[in-house]
Amino acid sequence: METTVTDQRSQIEQVFAAQRNHMAGLRAEPIKQRKERIDKLGRWIKSNRQQIHEALFADLHKPSAEADTTEIVPALTEVQHSLTHLDRWTRPRKVDAPLTMLGTHSTIQYEPKGVCLIISPWNYPFNLAVGPLISALAAGNTVILKPSEYAPHTASLIRRMVETLFSENEVAVFEGGPEVSQKLLALPFDHIFFTGSTAVGKLVMKAAAENLTSVTLELGGKSPAVVGPTAHIGMAAKRIAVAKFVNNGQTCLAPDYVLVHESCARSFIDALKTEILELFTEKGKRLEDSPHYSRIVNQRHFERLQRLVEDAINRGAKPELSGTVHESQRFMHPMVLTDVPDDALIMEEEIFGPVLPVRTYATLDDALALINRKPKPLALYIFGFNATEQEKIITNTSSGAVCVNDCAIHFLHINLPFGGVNHSGIGKAHGFYGFQAFSNEKPVLVQRKGFTAVSMFYPPYTNRVKRLTDWLIRLF
Repeated sequence: METTVTDQRSQIEQVFAAQRNHMAGLRAEPIKQRKERIDKLGRWIKSNRQQIHEALFADLHKPSAEADTTEIVPALTEVQHSLTHLDRWTRPRKVDAPLTMLGTHSTIQYEPKGVCLIISPWNYPFNLAVGPLISALAAGNTVILKPSEYAPHTASLIRRMVETLFSENEVAVFEGGPEVSQKLLALPFDHIFFTGSTAVGKLVMKAAAENLTSVTLELGGKSPAVVGPTAHIGMAAKRIAVAKFVNNGQTCLAPDYVLVHESCARSFIDALKTEILELFTEKGKRLEDSPHYSRIVNQRHFERLQRLVEDAINRGAKPELSGTVHESQRFMHPMVLTDVPDDALIMEEEIFGPVLPVRTYATLDDALALINRKPKPLALYIFGFNATEQEKIITNTSSGAVCVNDCAIHFLHINLPFGGVNHSGIGKAHGFYGFQAFSNEKPVLVQRKGFTAVSMFYPPYTNRVKRLTDWLIRLF
C-alpha cells in the first residue's frame, strides 16, 4: 500500500514537472494551436455523445435528454464560443495614457498563468470538468484535472478522453479520492479552479495560500427564490420546480428555499405540487419508474438528506408533498415542506437534494431580513412584475447573480460571468470570464525616447519641480 501511495505521488510530481517544462514553449505558440486543441475536444464530445450518456446514467441515473441539455450543450457552447472569439480575446488591448504618462504607449496582454489544477464535482461531472478545461486551454495553459470519485464512470470517461486527445505534458487526469486532491494541492500550481462545497473550498484556499496560488472557487450556498404578490403563480411554480428537481436537486444553483408572499402562498404551493408531478412523472407510471428523474449520487448523501428531513419534521415542518423512498436505489421522491422553523438544519445547510422548504412572508422587509441573515448565496431568484420590488431586492441583497422570473438559466448565458461571492465563491467563469480567470492580465508600457512627461518630476526637487507638482495636484 505504501509503495502505491509513493508511486502515485511520484507520478503526480513527474507530470507536474513535465507540464511546467512544457509551458515555456506554449507561451510562444500561435493561437491557432490553442484553437486546434479546443476543436478536437469539441469533436470528441460530439462523436462520443452516447458514451457520455451512459456514464452519466451509471453515476446519477441521469436521463439522456437531461445529459444533453445540462452537460453536453454547455460544454459545446464553451467550445464554439472560444473558437469564435479567441483571436479577439488574445489581441493586446490598447490603454489610453493619463496626463502624467503622455508619450507612452500601453497595452494589456493576456498571458497564460501556467500549470493549472482543476478539481471538478460529481453533480454535473462532465460539464463542470470540461467547461473549465476549455477555458484553461483557451488561455494557453497546461492542466491537471482531478474529477470527483463520487461519479466514477464519468471520471473514467474523462480520463480516457484526455488520454486520447492530449499528451500528459498538456493535459493529465488523476482519479481518486481526497488523498489525491491533497497530493495535488501540495504542489505550487499557477492557478487552481475548484468546484464544490464551501467547506472543501476553504481547504483548497488554505492549501493555495501556502504557494500564493490564485484560485477560482465555484461553491454554493442557500439560493433563495422570492415569489411576490405580482408573480404569475403557474409560471413561477413550473420554473422553480424545474430548477430545483432536475438532477434530483443536486445543483448548486437550485433554489434552496422559497419565500412566498402570504397572499398567494396557498395557490403557489398547490401549483408547485402539480408542476413537480407533471414534469417528472409519465402518465400511468409511478414517479420511481419515471425515465425523467435522476437519483441521489451515493448512500452517504442519501442518509444526509434523510437526516435533514427528519430534523425538520421533528421541529414542526409540515410535508406538503412527499412519497416513496427506496434506499437501495437511492430514490427520494420530491418533497415540499412548509412551516419550517429557522433553527431546522434544512434552513441552515445547503440541501443539495429533492427537498424544498417554502416559507411565507408578510412584508418584503421580512423576506430581505431572512435572506441577509444567511451567507451570500450563489444566486437569488425573483418572481413578480413589480419593478420597484425587484430593484429593492437586488439593491438590498448580495449574491453571485440575480435571475428575474426564472431560475438557474443565467448559467447557460455564455456572455455573463458565472460565480459566487464570499461563501458562495471567488472569481468568475464561462466565456471570456473563464479565459480571463486562467490568464494573467499583463500591462506592457513602452516609453518614448528623449523628453518624457514623467521626467519633469525627477529629482533634484527644485522649486520648478515643486511648482509643477502644485499645478498637477490642482488639476485633480
